[in-house]
Amino acid sequence: MNFLDYIKSLDPSRLEALAASCATSTGQLKQVAYGNRRASAGLAIAIDRGTDAQVTCEDLRPDIDWQYLRSSAVVSSKAA
Repeated sequence: MNFLDYIKSLDPSRLEALAASCATSTGQLKQVAYGNRRASAGLAIAIDRGTDAQVTCEDLRPDIDWQYLRSSAVVSSKAA
């Protein structure tokens, strides 16, 4: 789902809750949604989690090879 559509569907208290779960502000979320700022990788992950994957990391940051990072994390955790 498009992040802008997602946040527009939220009432103010749910937007505040999403911002809190992402450790950011509603203003920062709106900046990302409107395309004025790019989400960091960490924020993209937090939004993915906070929206129950309705907005994915891939939606927010298509320039990052998420599949590679996920497979690297699996290899790292098995080595530990």
